[in-house]
Amino acid sequence: MTDEEKKPESSTAGEETSKAVEVPSKFQSIVSEIEKMSVLDLSELIKVLEEKFGVSAAAPMAMAQMPVAGADAGAVEEKDSFNVELTSTGENKINVIKAIRAVTQMGLKEAKDMAEGAPVMVKEGAKKEEAEDIKKQLEAAGASVTLK
Repeated sequence: MTDEEKKPESSTAGEETSKAVEVPSKFQSIVSEIEKMSVLDLSELIKVLEEKFGVSAAAPMAMAQMPVAGADAGAVEEKDSFNVELTSTGENKINVIKAIRAVTQMGLKEAKDMAEGAPVMVKEGAKKEEAEDIKKQLEAAGASVTLK
């Protein structure tokens, strides 16, 4: 075992103290730098990475709570009607306007107003397949879309 692999075992508590971790060579320099950081620096690094990549280190906690919802989870699966919400047009507004026109059969002015009014409902009460298709078309044009 190398000094780098031993260091986390001696400097951390919990599960890591009972097992050795093999660090692939491509990550050794990163792990080495992380080992040199204080707890405060590591906390700041985690926040930066969460913001940079749009992820959360707290996601496993949300997954742990899902089984508690039991009855509610069944109700979500039975949902057959969805609302498609345009949350943002992104950088290519013209393509989004074209996509809105294609999925709603609106005129140019109405589609432009809808795109500029984001967040806005594009379609309400759509079947699951239709809602997913609309979402796919709008996202392909560069928009951000959520199904509700």
